[in-house]
Amino acid sequence: MESSNERNARHKKAMQRKKEHVDQRIAAATTDKGLVVVLTGNGKGKSSSAFGMLARSVGHGLRCGVVQFIKGQWECGEHLLFSQHPQVEFHVMNTGFTWETQDRDADISAAVSTWEHAEALLQNANVDVVLLDELTYMLTYGYLDADRVIRVLSERPAHQHVIITGRNANDRLIELADTVSDVTDIKHAFNAGVRVQKGIDY
Repeated sequence: MESSNERNARHKKAMQRKKEHVDQRIAAATTDKGLVVVLTGNGKGKSSSAFGMLARSVGHGLRCGVVQFIKGQWECGEHLLFSQHPQVEFHVMNTGFTWETQDRDADISAAVSTWEHAEALLQNANVDVVLLDELTYMLTYGYLDADRVIRVLSERPAHQHVIITGRNANDRLIELADTVSDVTDIKHAFNAGVRVQKGIDY
């Protein structure tokens, strides 16, 4: 049977090998650039993760912009926290969910108007981070022109980071992105009849 000292020695060697591998990868990563991060999938936590990155950015003194598509009828905690912050420019489509509006023409008009705020942020070299919350739906539903969205994202200032959230991310968004996370839905309280909870769900 392996002794405690032998186990500790084996663990130390394993961690030394891991550290060498990690250090090599860090040393090889020499490029600085603005990233496109796409958070998609059916699971909970896409917007939460995105606003976590926004909080990090604000903590580092970066100037940020937020454009929320679809949401707006509920009093979301992230809006309460960031909308009046001097480092954050915040825009909300403010139509609510598409199944609530049930008016495609009005939704398209609101999406196009909201996208104009996004374009202004994506063309502003003084903005370091742009969060486009629920943008994927605007492409899935055809509310925004995908060519225009991809072009503006591609032509943004080289240092600018963009975070995009929403289910069913467009293949072109995924291709453009530097980092893509697919959040998996394993279990959700709402499916068991639990109401959405303040601070956890909104």
